[in-house]
Amino acid sequence: MDQKTKVAVIGVGSLGQHHARVYSEMEDVELVAVVDASEVRAQEIATKFGCRYYTDLTQVTEKIDAASVVVPTPEHHAVAKILLGKGIHLLLEKPITKTLEEADDLIAISKRTGAMLQIGHIEQFNTGVKMLKEYLINPRFIECHRVAPFVGRGIDVHVILDLMIHDIDIILSLVPSELSEIRATGTSVMTEMIDIANVRLAFANGCVANITASRISLEKLRKIRIFQPDAYFSLDYANQEMRVCRRVLQADGTPSITSDKVFTEKEEPLKGELTAFIGAIRTDEIPKVSGEDGRKALDVALQIVDLIKDGQTAPA
Repeated sequence: MDQKTKVAVIGVGSLGQHHARVYSEMEDVELVAVVDASEVRAQEIATKFGCRYYTDLTQVTEKIDAASVVVPTPEHHAVAKILLGKGIHLLLEKPITKTLEEADDLIAISKRTGAMLQIGHIEQFNTGVKMLKEYLINPRFIECHRVAPFVGRGIDVHVILDLMIHDIDIILSLVPSELSEIRATGTSVMTEMIDIANVRLAFANGCVANITASRISLEKLRKIRIFQPDAYFSLDYANQEMRVCRRVLQADGTPSITSDKVFTEKEEPLKGELTAFIGAIRTDEIPKVSGEDGRKALDVALQIVDLIKDGQTAPA
């Protein structure tokens, strides 16, 4: 594919505007248009990044090869269905949809039309995560904390679908085993949805993951810690910094712990994500985070929501 890939961004709110920014900076991409329900917002972003703007999605479908869909989660299915049906490749923000039935429908349309469907699990493109995967051999215990102050965004879904699903997706990609049990607790505080939750995932191979997500905390924290028989890894998602602790034997045979900071070449995860998306389109490859991957994470997230609502524990 020698010509530039023509793209649009559907929904240019707090996150969508950054999709437009990154696309506008890519050499092999032409940002054709942005689409938003607010004409004022659409015009503002279009002017900023030098493209056209629309308020009606159907006005852009014949002009583009691909699109980022960055609308509220409840609108994912309806918007993505139109675009995939036209054969337009999609980067659909996480979670893939609100229900598994909607996810299955989008995956089926993607297969039928040949339009690529990549899900926006952005942490997969964090350079720290990429390096972490190179070190892992046999993770036995994983601990994740993803907490943030209340900002009033993303409250149309539970915190599990808003924040925790990032860590669910990462954990499922790190542990080569099936889930055997899920334990979960949580509560609403500021909204009618679940605002804080703690989850324990147990896998058939014995690995256990403990995940905490909150959108009502006083601080912002995004960390994952992983223990395996020979080492302990700590990754700060935000700083893309990793620390590796290993057991070593001293000259007299007694064990001790070494601690080393691993430096990565930092890159904006969104830039890595969109670059991979366009690259997969241009080389006709399977996206790194496929519709099936997005569905898998959604399945676990929805089970967690149901368990919290019911106050029960159940096999995965």
